[in-house]
Formats: sequence, structure tokens, C-alpha cells
Amino acid sequence: RVQQAGYLLPATLTGYLWLKGWQPHLLGLSCPLRALTGMPCPTCFLTRSTAAALRGELGESLALHAFGPALALGLILWSVDAVRRRQLYPRGLEAGHLALFSGALLIYWGVRMVLHIGLGLTAFPSG
Repeated sequence: RVQQAGYLLPATLTGYLWLKGWQPHLLGLSCPLRALTGMPCPTCFLTRSTAAALRGELGESLALHAFGPALALGLILWSVDAVRRRQLYPRGLEAGHLALFSGALLIYWGVRMVLHIGLGLTAFPSG
């Protein structure tokens, strides 16, 4: 039965992130790379950004991570599609899409790192 309910995973994740946006004290994982090195990873602040976007705070979301609003929209669309089709894997998603997203995420992170470390500008939120 649990395997048959896998299609509910996107809606569960989206709901949890929405709730975490209103209740930030809820359990979450910290970035192990940032904890070990002090350097943020490409997805640092993306959870908080997505949660802010899900609660309608787009300015806050963009200040935390530029990919937050897009990820929030993607999670909503994936959730609706998964529940309608009762399938976990999103229709139309291909490896190339994931590679493009990952590449864009790495470029965005690289720009932030250059701004933060190379130029001494505030490119990452504190905390």
C-alpha cells in the first residue's frame, strides 16, 4: 500500500514546505557542506526561499534564493499532476531538463560565490 501511495509524495513535500513557511521551527535539515566548511552550497537557502514563495512572500523568497519561486511553482504543478495521474514521476520530465536546471543552479551559485568571496558583497543571507 505504501508503494501505491507514492504519488502523494510531491503534495506531502509541498504541504510540509508551505507549513514550514508559517512555522519555521519545524524540523528541517541544515546544509552539511556549510556546517563543515562555512561555505554555502548551491542549494543553501533554497528551502526557506521555496517556503516563502509558497506562502506568497516573493520578495523574501527572491532575497533568499532566486530559484525559490520557480521551485515552488514546480512543486505545485508536480503535486497536481501526480495526484491527478496517480503517478509520482512528472509527465514530460526528461534527463535534459534536470541537467539544465542543475547547470543553471551551479552557474547561479558560482556568481553568488564570486560576489560574496571575490568582491566582498553580501550575496547570501546571514543565518
